[in-house]
Amino acid sequence: MTKVTELKSLIGTDGGLTVELTPFLRRELPEHLYSQLYHWIKKEIEEGRLLPGMKMPSIRQLTIHLKVSRNTVESAYQQLQSEGYLESIPKSGIWVAEIEKPSLHPFVVEHPIMLECEPSSEVLVDFEYGNVDLDKFPLKQWKKCLSDAVDQENNWLFQYSEKQGEFALRREISNHLLQSRGVRSTPEQILITAGTQTSMTLICRLLGLGGKTVAMEEPGYSGVRTVFEDQGCYIDPIPLEKDGLSVEHIQTSRANAVYVTPSHQFPFGMILSISKRMRLLKWAYQTGGYIIEDDYDGEFRYQGQPIPSLKSLDEEEKVIYLGTFSKSFLPSARLSYIVLPPSLMVQYSRKFPAYNQSVSPIIQRAMSLFMQSGEFERHIRRMRKIYQRKHQALLRSIDQYMGTQVKIVGEKSGLHILLKLKGISTHELIEKSLQKGVKVYSPLSFWLNPNPEGQSYIMLGFGGLSIEEIEKGIRLLASCLPGNGDS
Repeated sequence: MTKVTELKSLIGTDGGLTVELTPFLRRELPEHLYSQLYHWIKKEIEEGRLLPGMKMPSIRQLTIHLKVSRNTVESAYQQLQSEGYLESIPKSGIWVAEIEKPSLHPFVVEHPIMLECEPSSEVLVDFEYGNVDLDKFPLKQWKKCLSDAVDQENNWLFQYSEKQGEFALRREISNHLLQSRGVRSTPEQILITAGTQTSMTLICRLLGLGGKTVAMEEPGYSGVRTVFEDQGCYIDPIPLEKDGLSVEHIQTSRANAVYVTPSHQFPFGMILSISKRMRLLKWAYQTGGYIIEDDYDGEFRYQGQPIPSLKSLDEEEKVIYLGTFSKSFLPSARLSYIVLPPSLMVQYSRKFPAYNQSVSPIIQRAMSLFMQSGEFERHIRRMRKIYQRKHQALLRSIDQYMGTQVKIVGEKSGLHILLKLKGISTHELIEKSLQKGVKVYSPLSFWLNPNPEGQSYIMLGFGGLSIEEIEKGIRLLASCLPGNGDS
């Protein structure tokens, strides 16, 4: 879907040349609106349609014109200013800055030596987060479970699924959560969903959070933040401390609910301390607010004992627990689940009686057979060992090739780490590494309010890579750091 961009020159009251911007912002995309606006303006500047000396609309003007929040425009402008694309002049406004970097205008490049700066056409190593190990996936056993599910007797194959999800799967999930995460639940409390964003959309509607304040970690998972925004919630970004989000901030907040990743904060990886967990629960008990615990990769911890879930400490049923099979099993299965407190399950039954189940009953029945057979637990144990070896190879390679040039963040669990850079920006390293066939990623979109600190990190996912690819990728990445190799 596209829309012709309008660039209308207007004469401002101060005599400056102002442009009216009409980018096409797609609210249905997972990408944050501020990020879409930032990338659009950046591209207009880089490709010469917004020229140095042009005056940008004020934050208020653009907020009204695009019908977006002030935070959206302000965040995009702040990021563009921090990168040098825009400059703010006191009592004058925001202007397109003079860009001297010649590579920003590839269409005017004439000297052939500039061709050496073009990115490599072949990606050798992709450190994308969210990928899982395909080679070790028990495909044969999974295919058998799919076949056995279809072959089950009765006419269930020609019917809709149970509205909460197949009972056999909910029973298996309940048993698994008790053994692995200490979560006490019944199958009647569990609701099967097609992904975390689907879970969050339902929770927002169930709790009536539209127009209310919700708190979430800053930075935090942008996929959930997008849901909050789309549901009309006001987001209170809670700063992080070394042992998790600031509970003091929540206690002074007017939040009706808080979304948290306590066992492995996303993306920084710290663990919410037990004292903060108890204080957070006390906040919920005293205010009536709900805690939404996203335990997205709780199975994969490499140092120390497994961290009990926040839900396992909940004595007054104020924690809503989210789980997913995307990291532990198969992203394409689109299998997630919610453990609702009994009182909320009653409300769910009243509010959504006509809603059918969104996940294929064939997938659900196959998954229940996979779990009943013990294959799922064997798969988790096997993958934990495999991912631990990859994790060790990653840390070993970083230590060998990068040494003190970077700082590792969030290395105790999960399928990604962050690297804090020294002497080079995230953007510059991403560009240089791509020229050598290595893709790394910026975590900047996980901040609601862009923070200069976010420009000094890169995110490395390693789940889908082999040990050889990890070592090669880090070696090539290290050659892009200041003073290394020919970079």
